[in-house]
Parts: sequence; C-alpha cells; structure tokens
Amino acid sequence: MTATPTKTLSIIVCGAGPARDVGALVALAQAAGWRAYLTATPAGLPFLDCPALEQQTGYPVRHAHRAPGEPRRSRPHADAVIVAPATANTICKLAAGIADTYALDILSECVGAGVPVIVLPFINTALAARRPLRLAVEDLRAEGIQVLLGTGGFEPHQPGSGDEQITAFGWGPALDVAEQVYATTHPESRTSTR
Repeated sequence: MTATPTKTLSIIVCGAGPARDVGALVALAQAAGWRAYLTATPAGLPFLDCPALEQQTGYPVRHAHRAPGEPRRSRPHADAVIVAPATANTICKLAAGIADTYALDILSECVGAGVPVIVLPFINTALAARRPLRLAVEDLRAEGIQVLLGTGGFEPHQPGSGDEQITAFGWGPALDVAEQVYATTHPESRTSTR
C-alpha cells in the first residue's frame, strides 16, 4: 500500500516548448513523494494535454479566476512552487509585481506568503542579455526566490534553437531544490533513502 503524499508541489507552467512535457516533472515529483497540481499561464495552456495531466495529478489544471458567484475551488496548500518552464515574460512580471493572469496572481500570493518558489527558465541568450530580465532575476533572488539560471541551472540557448533544446530541458534541478527546501523547513521529514 502506498502512503498518501504529505508534501504538496504547485507547478506553474508558462508558454515555452518544454511545457508539453511537464508530465515528466509531475512523475518525478510523485516518485519523490510529492502530491502535485498544475496552473497554466494563458500562453502555457495550449501546450498542455489537460485531460492527461488531470488524470496524472488528480486535480484540474487551473488557468483562470473563478467566475463571480462560482464556488471556491480548493486545492491543498503548496509546500513549494516550481515555475517551469518559466518565460522571460513571467519572470519580469513576477519581479515587477504584475499579477495580470491567474497564474501570476497565485504565484505572487505564494511569494508574499513565504511559500518557497523555484523558477526554472527556458529562454534564449538574447532575452537573457536584456537588462530588464537581468534586473528581474536579481530582484527575485533578493526576495528569496531561487532562480535557476546560469551556472548550475538552466543555460540559455541561442535564438532560434529552442526546438532543439526541448528534449534536453532538465526538470530535475528544480525538484532537487524543492526537496532541499522542504527538508530544511520540515526537518521531521528527513529520512535516509539513499
């Protein structure tokens, strides 16, 4: 009999090529004992096979605010949030405090509530070179958000080569950081599994 996961991972999916394979991150998380659910940005939603992801996670993929009068839709409290693949647009908006989509609204609230946030970008070198993005990454890191960009994280690719980089996109580093953060904030959960 499998134990019910006690740690919960919220995954925010943006509109970049690797988004279509986010089920791999869900599988990794579930294998590590996480309960996972997904929220998509408007640009991320078309990349997703929502019925398959909903079956895999047991939760609907959220992408929009509820309508006025619609009952609240509850999900478990997140112990960590992974934003992957994170676009330059989402990174810059999050740093600027812009919450103009459901995903950014939820993400901003998690940051303000102290929920650990890990950002795993998928961007090219031209976007990475822009001052607004560099400043956004600095601001997010200063706020305690772990942005996995550069050495030890995601290395930007050349413009126009993103399609060739999709299969090499590494979901694991973001989950590793989530595991480390969870172990630090929940020391009672540490067990020797290796």
